Amino acid sequence: MAQRKTPGLFLRGGVWHIDKVVRGQRLRESTGTSEREEAEQYLAHRLEKLRQQQVYGVRQVRTWREAATRFLIEFRDQPSIALSALHIEQLDPYIGDCLITHIDDAALAKFIKDRQTPSKTATGKVKPGVTNRTVNIALQRVVRILNLCARKWRDDEKRPWLDSVPMITMLEEKKASRKPYPLSWEEQSILFAELPAHLQTMALFKVNTGCREQEVCKLRWDWEIAVPELNASVFLIPASFGGRHDKAGVKNGDERLVVLNSVAKSIIDRQRGQSAEWVFPFGQPDSEGRPMPVHRMNDTAWKKARIRAAKVWQEQNLRPALPGFVSIRVHDLKHTFGRRLRAAGVTEEDRKALLGHKNGSITSHYSGAELEYLIDAANKVSATDSRGPALTILRRKIG
Repeated sequence: MAQRKTPGLFLRGGVWHIDKVVRGQRLRESTGTSEREEAEQYLAHRLEKLRQQQVYGVRQVRTWREAATRFLIEFRDQPSIALSALHIEQLDPYIGDCLITHIDDAALAKFIKDRQTPSKTATGKVKPGVTNRTVNIALQRVVRILNLCARKWRDDEKRPWLDSVPMITMLEEKKASRKPYPLSWEEQSILFAELPAHLQTMALFKVNTGCREQEVCKLRWDWEIAVPELNASVFLIPASFGGRHDKAGVKNGDERLVVLNSVAKSIIDRQRGQSAEWVFPFGQPDSEGRPMPVHRMNDTAWKKARIRAAKVWQEQNLRPALPGFVSIRVHDLKHTFGRRLRAAGVTEEDRKALLGHKNGSITSHYSGAELEYLIDAANKVSATDSRGPALTILRRKIG
C-alpha cells in the first residue's frame, strides 16, 4: 500500500520543503533533508513551535532568510543595497535556513572557506578566492542585520527578535590587502603608452584630478560650471550621483568638486563636441544613436596593457617590474595624484578638497579666489616630465 502523503510537504530538488498554512500563518521553508521521515519530524516540530507561540506566547525564532528579507525591504533605498543584496545572496546557501540564534563563527566558517578557495570557471580558468576585505564586507552585513534583530525589530508582544548579538570575528585585512601603488613618472609614461586611446585619455584625466573611476566614466557636461573670472571651469558632481548603480551616490555623501589643472583642462577641451551628455563617450551608441559612456576603466584592455607595460619596463631597465606595477589598478591613479600633491607641498586640507575627501567644507561654496588657489595647487602636479616635482617613493627591492 502506498505511503500516505503528509499535507504541507513537497519534494523539490531532492529536498523536502514545507508549504502549509497554520492558523492563518503561512509556514514556508526547507526541512534541510531528503528523508521523508526526518522531514515529517521537522514539520511536526515546527507546528508545535507555532502552536506554543500562538497559544502560550512563546517567542518565534526567525531564520536568517526572514531577517535578511526584511532588511532588503526596509533598506531598499539605501545607496549600497545592491551590494548588500549580492552578499546576502551569496550567504543564503550557507545560513539561509539557520535560526538567527544559531548564527556565529561556526555557522559562517564554511562560507568563509569557500569564498577564499580558488575555483574553476566554465572555460576552465582558475578564479582566485576573494580577499579578506571582500569576506569582511559580507560579515559586516551579517552583524548589521543581527543588530537590527536585537535592537530594532520586535514581535507582536514587543519582544526583540534576538536577545544578544554574538561577536562575529572579522578577518585580518592589513596584512592581506594590497597596498596602494603610486606611479613614478617613468612608470606612468610606459603604462599610458600601452593603453588604447580612450583609456589613455581617461587615465590622464584621472591622474590629474584624483577622480574615482566611475566619476570619470560617467562625467557629464551638465555638471560643468564656468568660472569666467578665472577663464576656467570646474565640475560639481552631485551627491546623488549613482556611478555603476543608480543609488550608489558619491562616496562621502557630499557634492564632489573636480578642479581642472592645465592638463585636465586641455583634455576637457578636446572632448567637447563628442557627446552632448557624456564627457568620455565610447563604444556603440544606444538604440537612438546617442553616444554611451564607458562602463568601467578596469576592463580587459586595461589588464592587457599593464602586462605589456611590465614587459616594456623589464626590457628598458633590465630587471623585473615591481609587483605593484605589474598589477597596477585604476584606483592607483588617484593615489598617484594624492602622493604628487603631497610631494609638491600641498597642504592636507587642500589635498582633501582636491581628492574629494570629506573635510567639513561645503564644496559648492568656494569663492573665486579659493578656486584659483586650488587650481594652482593642482597645477603643481600637472607636468609629466622632469619639470614635475621630484617624487621619491621608497620601495623594497625584489629578491
